[in-house]
Amino acid sequence: MPAEVTFDAFVVSLATTTAVHFGDVADPSSSQMPPPNLEAAGHAIKMLTVLEHKTRGNLTEDEEAFLTRVLDELRLRYVEVEKATGSSPRDIA
Repeated sequence: MPAEVTFDAFVVSLATTTAVHFGDVADPSSSQMPPPNLEAAGHAIKMLTVLEHKTRGNLTEDEEAFLTRVLDELRLRYVEVEKATGSSPRDIA
């Protein structure tokens, strides 16, 4: 039986997608790390930002704190990957 879908699980699924785009998750078919795709990672972060704005005032305190923490970590990782790859800065707010 599948696990219950919770708000936190939904946030984690979007964050995992972002990690894949950062090149932080190995391709299961080859066990190799894919190159970063900052455009796709930025898009995933923007989706979480939209979720944050659209759910403002409707989340529990724990859900809000979790989403904020995840977004902060993803934004920091984005900047790290951006610097490591020498990419031009992009707006992900």
